[in-house]
Amino acid sequence: MKFRLLGEVEAEIDGEWVDLGHARQRSVLAILLIEANRVVHVDQFLDRVWADHRPQRAVNSLYSYLSRLRACLAGGAEISRRSGGYLLSVDPAAVDLHRFRDLVAGARAVPDDEAALGRFDEALGLWRGEPFTQLDTPWLNETREALTQERVAAERDRTDTALRLGLHASLLPDLLRDAPAHPLDERLAGQLMRALYRCGRQAEALEHYDRLRRVLADETGVDPGPDLQALHLGILNGDPTLAAPTTGTAAPHPTPRQLPAPPPLFTGRVRELATLSRLVESQTDDADAVAVAVIGGTGGVGKTWLALRWAYDHLDRFPDGQLYVNLRGFDPAAEPVPPPVALRGLLDALAVPPKAIPTGLEAQAALYRTLLADRRMLIVLDNAHDTEQVATLLPGSPTCTVLVTSRRRLGGLVAQGAQGFTLNVLTDDEAHHLLSRRFGPRLLAEEPDSVAALLARCHGLPLALSIVAARAAMHPDLPLRALVDELSEEATRLDALTTGDLSADLRAVFASSTRALRPEAARMFRLLGLTPGPEVGLGAAASLNGLSPRQTRPLLHDLHEAHLVHQQTSTRYRLHDLVRLYAAEQVERDAPDHRQAALVRMLDHYLHTAHAAACLLDPARESITLPPAQPQLTLDPVADQAQALAWFHTEHAVLLGILRQAARDGLDAYTWQLAWTMESYLDEQGHWRDWTATQLAALRAASRLGERRWQACSHRSLGVAHTQLGELDEAHRHYQGALALFEALGDPVSQAHTHRGLGWAFNQQDRWSDALRHNELALELYRQAGHRAGEAMAVNNVGWLHTQLSDHGAAVAYCERAVELNQEIGDQHAEAGAWDSLGYAYHHLGRHAEANTCYQRALKLVRNFRDRYNEAEILTHLGQSHSAAGEAEQAREFLRQAATILRELDHPNAETVADALRDLDD
Repeated sequence: MKFRLLGEVEAEIDGEWVDLGHARQRSVLAILLIEANRVVHVDQFLDRVWADHRPQRAVNSLYSYLSRLRACLAGGAEISRRSGGYLLSVDPAAVDLHRFRDLVAGARAVPDDEAALGRFDEALGLWRGEPFTQLDTPWLNETREALTQERVAAERDRTDTALRLGLHASLLPDLLRDAPAHPLDERLAGQLMRALYRCGRQAEALEHYDRLRRVLADETGVDPGPDLQALHLGILNGDPTLAAPTTGTAAPHPTPRQLPAPPPLFTGRVRELATLSRLVESQTDDADAVAVAVIGGTGGVGKTWLALRWAYDHLDRFPDGQLYVNLRGFDPAAEPVPPPVALRGLLDALAVPPKAIPTGLEAQAALYRTLLADRRMLIVLDNAHDTEQVATLLPGSPTCTVLVTSRRRLGGLVAQGAQGFTLNVLTDDEAHHLLSRRFGPRLLAEEPDSVAALLARCHGLPLALSIVAARAAMHPDLPLRALVDELSEEATRLDALTTGDLSADLRAVFASSTRALRPEAARMFRLLGLTPGPEVGLGAAASLNGLSPRQTRPLLHDLHEAHLVHQQTSTRYRLHDLVRLYAAEQVERDAPDHRQAALVRMLDHYLHTAHAAACLLDPARESITLPPAQPQLTLDPVADQAQALAWFHTEHAVLLGILRQAARDGLDAYTWQLAWTMESYLDEQGHWRDWTATQLAALRAASRLGERRWQACSHRSLGVAHTQLGELDEAHRHYQGALALFEALGDPVSQAHTHRGLGWAFNQQDRWSDALRHNELALELYRQAGHRAGEAMAVNNVGWLHTQLSDHGAAVAYCERAVELNQEIGDQHAEAGAWDSLGYAYHHLGRHAEANTCYQRALKLVRNFRDRYNEAEILTHLGQSHSAAGEAEQAREFLRQAATILRELDHPNAETVADALRDLDD
């Protein structure tokens, strides 16, 4: 017997989920479970279930609820009558709430931090959403709030435990995400500051303290507490007690938990869940095989919900995490996600640093399989288009389980050993039960003919049933007969999507739902049809409508309640692909000038926000000038570099869709400008395939416009992207195209940038002389134009290349000049690179003391930035220099530091440095 309160109230007996009845009856069970093995008096029930709205025959209703609960729980738990009340006898470990509390108490009591961390993780893994989802009484609401605070306290204790174990690197992403949502939480702020400091991000830790101090002063009029002030002082002074523990314990792999929220209205499917379990079990018996189950079926039949329900029911089998990717195989408004893009997203979820990701698909797949080896993980590949799209994403370790959903049978995957089955529509009983849970038994009893007609029109399709149920729930005074009449109206434009894919007519369902909206919400829904998907933010939606976010939020709430959009966070919304297509049909009926004005506002929202974020990501880059933003525009806040990076992470897929839409609609200026704004982000994060795709679209747009400068810039950008990908023939072709155009335009600085890019491409081919020639050309052009920053970069490159050509004396002269130039212009990051190049030249001259001095200066500078990889490179050079000088102990120390950083980054060079350490020991 299992009971679950940390989400929807649910009960399971002998592997089957029990129908617990309507909301009030489930409220009674929730109270009994919260007070498990304690007597709950009748008056307590009445107060907790009805509060001040107690009906005349509340006691009789309560007895009826208890009687039904006894019957449905028979054989699993006992509800017994006691003096003045009732008691539910149950093993506390069978109730997730009490199991959570026991695990947390045990974690806090156990002296071993590793054991405590395991108990915290198990406890927090029991949560599936808000406690008692969909139950609404004052007492349960108060209890829900108290339990939420218990969860937060457990999360904070878990973070402290992980910090004591030195797991700051794996904690940092979650801390950075959670801190903005709790701006006054000093404990959370302290944890984030400590993690940032240990990750070499001292400046950010201090900045976070300053932000918190200002917020506290503005909102409460007080200063941070003494503990946080002491931590701030320690970070300022570099207190050694704040450093990560030196126990030698390696940081574990991060634990991704990417599953979307569990389906709130999941009904029935007991047989299918058992079938899925059986299919998985049949494969796990084979110690060498990966368990792969393919769930097939028509669109809207509930494949994703089944996969998620099974996943949440079996979370304890996957303690190392769960990965989820929507492959968008049958999205009517977007192309399927290419395997390289999906694979890159999975590597990101596994916290692989961009610089550690190899460029080739096969190499990336090998890294992915390596990371999953021997880990007990679940991978959900949702909405797959075909076998080819999935094959690269399969792990190689038999400890993993894969669930694949698709509208196709994926026979190729099944032929390779996967187990598949087809999910059909709900049975009549299951569909009836789904409506019963939303309508309530009274309404079903009053209008049985209407219920039968609704079931017949929906054909057991869960998506259609859910939308109809929401429509009725939002308007309880509307008779079901009116819904039946609306669903019987003639369908028009979604016919093409019903052939071969859908067993129900969704257009009539969508139409009946949108007609019930107030006019302002209906207009918002139509305008969302202009978005490319998969998501839309509050700022973009507000811009579409020409309203403020405050005015737009209630409209989106209406759409969320009508099941026309899904609110994922407080500012993010997702439309089901079929719903979005229906909205796109409806917006075509609006006046063309209104539709076009909304489209332009949306484009301007993304363009102007992306431009501001791009300028923060790379402030040294020469900017472009945009037309002024319209007054009805809402821009997303990007106040600093961290916010800019987070915004690009969130909107990455949307921006790609917006750019494709602009290109498709012939909006060439938007196409080129959007591609420009994405360039720095796509480069820094290693999304080089996206970079080439966006710049090819930009190049075509610039050609149609006859903008030669834009064409030249796109050619040069493509040259850089192809060099990153190792596609050097294409890189040379685009660099040469850029060079010819920049020469015709008489732009020496851009010519110099392009020569420097050509030099890099030749450097990648070990063609040092050709690389040197182009960098010398770049240097001369920079000097003629008085472009000091470019001159500094070119001088450093020339010095580096002289070292590669064994002309170390010349290398020293050039690198010394690079140091001087960067000091003069104040570019400390570039100065650090120049000191490193100079040290490298001295090293090869055998002048190790001078080399070490240069490396130390580079190290001091680079630690002011967040470039941990270059810090590790400089430490490696220091270790090599000391080793060459016969100073083995110093060499070991620097190499150990480098290896530690590279392991934290999960960078493959960590093994190379570890080999160098072993060579020293030998």
